[in-house]
Amino acid sequence: MAVEINEGSVPAYYREVYEAVCSQNDEKVQGDVFQRLLESTKLSKGVQAQITEHVDAAANGFLSKLSLYKALALIAIAQQGKQPSPKALDSYIQELPKPQLGEPRDLRSLRMQPAQEDELTLSLNVDGMLEGDAVKVKLIPEKKGLFLKHVEYQVTSLQYKMSVYRRYSDFDVFHEILLQRFSYRVVPSLPPKRMLKGVLTSVSEQDFIEGRRRALSRFLNLVAQHHILSKDELVKTFLTFSGSDVQIRLRDAYKKMGDEFMTNRIATLAKEYLPADIQVQFTASRELIKNIHNSFYKLRERAEKIAERSKGNASDLLMFGNELRTLGSQTVLPPLASSQSTWGRLCQSLKSLSAEFSVLSEKAAVQGRREEDDVVERLNLFLDLLQSYRDLCERHEKGVLHEHQRALHKYGVMKRQMMSATAQPKEQNSVEQLESRIVQQENAIQVMELRNYFSLFCLHQETQLIFNYLPITSHILGAFVHSQVQGHQEMGAVWKELQPKLSCLFGEKNGVK
Repeated sequence: MAVEINEGSVPAYYREVYEAVCSQNDEKVQGDVFQRLLESTKLSKGVQAQITEHVDAAANGFLSKLSLYKALALIAIAQQGKQPSPKALDSYIQELPKPQLGEPRDLRSLRMQPAQEDELTLSLNVDGMLEGDAVKVKLIPEKKGLFLKHVEYQVTSLQYKMSVYRRYSDFDVFHEILLQRFSYRVVPSLPPKRMLKGVLTSVSEQDFIEGRRRALSRFLNLVAQHHILSKDELVKTFLTFSGSDVQIRLRDAYKKMGDEFMTNRIATLAKEYLPADIQVQFTASRELIKNIHNSFYKLRERAEKIAERSKGNASDLLMFGNELRTLGSQTVLPPLASSQSTWGRLCQSLKSLSAEFSVLSEKAAVQGRREEDDVVERLNLFLDLLQSYRDLCERHEKGVLHEHQRALHKYGVMKRQMMSATAQPKEQNSVEQLESRIVQQENAIQVMELRNYFSLFCLHQETQLIFNYLPITSHILGAFVHSQVQGHQEMGAVWKELQPKLSCLFGEKNGVK
C-alpha cells in the first residue's frame, strides 16, 4: 500500500516550493503552473505524463497542497532514475526525497500568466478617467463674532452620492497617509494651509481661501479618478465617513493594510513584468514629460493673464459707465455757454448709457469667470498631475533606490569585516553575531531589491498615465475657443443694442450710421 502524505511529515523545501507557486487568490496551485513546473524539471514527456496521471487534480484544474507534495516526491523519484509511482513512495517512510528544482523563490515566475504585458500596460483614456468619480468641494465658513476662525468644506462625491464635512487638517492627514500607502504612485500635493509671507501684499485672504478650495477640489478629483488610488479603502473612508474622528479611522485603516507593496498581488513579481530597457525608457520619458510640464506652465500663465484682462475689462467698463453718469449729472452750464439746450439733452442720454455699460461690465466679468473655470482650472488640474509625477520620480531616486544602494554599501562593509574576523583569531560570539547581522542584511537587501523593481513597475504605469492624459489638451483648447466665441457674441449683442442709442448724441454730419 502506498505511503500516505500528510502535511506534518513533508520537508521544509516542499512548503517553500508550495508558497512560491500557489495561487494568491486561494490556497491551490493552478494546473498550468504545475505543468510549467514539470517542464522545468527537463524530464521526458512520458515521465511527465506519468507523474500527472498519479497526481489528483480537481475538476477545475487546480491542485491541492497535498497533491503538489505528492507530485514533488514523484519528481524527486523520477530524477533519481526510478519509475515515478505512488508505490515507490513506500521506501520513503522517514523522509520524502528532495526534488532538484533550484531556489524556491526563483519558481515564483512560474505562476505568471503568459500575457505579462497586460499587467504592466494601462488601458485607459482621458475621457474615461475624467468621467470617473466627480468630487465637489464647497466652502462653508464658520464665523465666531466678527472674525473668521476656521473654514469647513462640504465634500460631495458623485459615485457615493453623499456629502461629508472636512477641515483642512483632515485633508492633511489623508494626504500624509496616502503618501505612506502609495509612495510609488502619483499622489497630488496639497495647497498650503496659510498664505505665504510674500503673497500677503498681492492676494487678499478671500482670494487665498478660494484658491485653496479650488486646489483641494483638484486634489480630490485626481485621487478619485486614479486607476489604483480610487479603489482603495482609504479614499472611500475619506469620501463617505461622516463621524467626527475621520483622522483616527484613516490611521487605523492604514495600520491594518500597510503600504501597496504589502498588498499588491504582483509586488514580489514586478521584475518579471518589466522590459529589459526600463531604465532607458524611464529616462527618456522623464525628460519628455519635463518639457511638456514647462509648456503647460507657460500656457497656464497666458490663460491666467487673459482671464485677468477680462476681469479688468469688466472693472474698466463699469467705471466708464459710472463716469458717464457723473458727467450726465452736470446739467447746469454758466450763461457764457451757448449750448445750454443741447447739453441738457446730451446729459439725459449719457445717464441712460451708463446702464448699458453696466451690462457690458457684467458680461465681461462672466467671461473672466468662464475663462478661469473652464480653461485655467483644467490647465491647473493637469499641471498638478505633472508636478506629482516629478515628485514621484524624486521619491524613487531619493527613496527606495538610494536606500538600496546604501544597504549594498553596508553589506560590503560587513563582508570585509567578516573576512578580517576569519583571518584573525577572535571571540566566537563576535563572529557569530557578525554572521547573524550579515544574514539579516542579506534579507533586507532582498526586500529592497523587490521594492525597487515594484517601484519601477509603478513608475512605468504612472508614466503611461501621464501620456494617457495628454489628449486633455484638446479639452482645454476647445474650452478656450468656446469661451471666446461665447464671450464675444454676448458682448457684441450688447454693443449692437447700444449703438442706435448714440444717434441722439450727434449732429447730422457726424452722426452714427
